[in-house]
Amino acid sequence: MPGLDQKSLSERDICTKFITPALEQAGWDVLSQIREEACFTKDRIIVRGKLVTRGKAKRADYILYYKPNIPIALIQAKDNSYLEKASKQTTNLASINMTQLRSCPLPLSPLAEQDRIVAKVEELMALRDRLEAQLTTTQTESRRLLEAVLARVFTGDETWRSAPIIDQTLAVN
Repeated sequence: MPGLDQKSLSERDICTKFITPALEQAGWDVLSQIREEACFTKDRIIVRGKLVTRGKAKRADYILYYKPNIPIALIQAKDNSYLEKASKQTTNLASINMTQLRSCPLPLSPLAEQDRIVAKVEELMALRDRLEAQLTTTQTESRRLLEAVLARVFTGDETWRSAPIIDQTLAVN
């Protein structure tokens, strides 16, 4: 965006001018797949004697949904000065203050969602194992079939021309 002083943009400006258009361009549907400035979890429950309170709710600038009620990503925008404030420049070596970097929110999916992801991965790994076993069996059977056909051909047995191959394989065994 020519003529725009990007260093003076707020987080909201960055969201509006850059992130939302990029999400739309990437094919995300703003109405059904994106929630902006949304709370995604309530914080932990704090018990002190008989007093029970809940911590401050966690908020994200964007929550991206694969399908309704299935969030897959959180986006947290920062203004342009965030890392600049946290970094320092020494002779030809840029560094970032680890305390500031550690304070950057790194949201995780809720535990139930993590459990669903693990279960799905395990299901897919089991399917992969079954398919590998099936492939190995098929390759073994193919080798046996080829050996049976070649044995018939090279021994001068002409019955291989008229009988179905599978029947011949069974007969050789």
